[in-house]
Amino acid sequence: MTASVEQQGVIVKALAGFYYVAVEDEILECRARGKFRKTGECPLVGDRVVVLREGEKGTVQQILPRKNAFLRPAVANIDVLVILASRAIPVTEPFLIDRMTVLALRQGVTPVICVNKTDLASPEPLAKLYGPAGFPVVCTSAETGEGISELWELLAGKTVAFTGNSGVGKSAILHRLCPELSLQIGEVSQKLGRGRHTTRHVERFSLGEGTYVVDTPGFASLELELAEPVPKQDLAELFPEFRPYLGQCRFLDCTHRREPDCGVLAALAAGEIPAARHQSYLRLYEAAEQYKPWEK
Repeated sequence: MTASVEQQGVIVKALAGFYYVAVEDEILECRARGKFRKTGECPLVGDRVVVLREGEKGTVQQILPRKNAFLRPAVANIDVLVILASRAIPVTEPFLIDRMTVLALRQGVTPVICVNKTDLASPEPLAKLYGPAGFPVVCTSAETGEGISELWELLAGKTVAFTGNSGVGKSAILHRLCPELSLQIGEVSQKLGRGRHTTRHVERFSLGEGTYVVDTPGFASLELELAEPVPKQDLAELFPEFRPYLGQCRFLDCTHRREPDCGVLAALAAGEIPAARHQSYLRLYEAAEQYKPWEK
């Protein structure tokens, strides 16, 4: 009879109710304990877990504390979110970027703004918008290789997810970062197929040097936009360029929308805060006001 042994590992793939856990130098196929269904917990790719090993199979017994977690796709413990954008075919609306930076910062994830397709259009407008706000900005061309080494420096040693509107070049950037990785992802996509009823799965791939990328074959981006809105009272802190002015408002409960003697609005009028960023704040605030958790 095979002895049972507890081991710790990281979930690197979730597919059809199975969890594939990197334990030491191998991948162990596991099921999750029934208790997770009762508690409403769900193991996610990226989770550090305790597994009970019995021979060549195992059971996920415990999810160790997470740094963060996202639901679409189902991933945990991300260090960096690369927000891919473009100013040409397609043109990325800044609001899409702003939604993602807010959600990432709230989860303790570092947003990196990657403006791709510099061979087709100047990245300067987006770089000027986000650089002064304190976000790392890297300008790349998957076509020429421009900026890829700078992007790698921002990702090295971290666990990374990518997001961005369709067509901005995620696959091309991944291929530039690690050609072997794009081949692996392509093989997985081919095996699973791309039809309407394809099983969607999330997998963590190694880029080498302790760097990992979480990818969902067949999907263009991390679907952060489907997350519930950030509470309106938390929004202003998640716009880094607002922070120096938050203590300069007449009212303690200032919403920074139309109140008199508002430090944020004064900075906006003085050109210290870009109008596009404040417009995004207003849109997100309105969405948060209209969100009803019981309708989720």
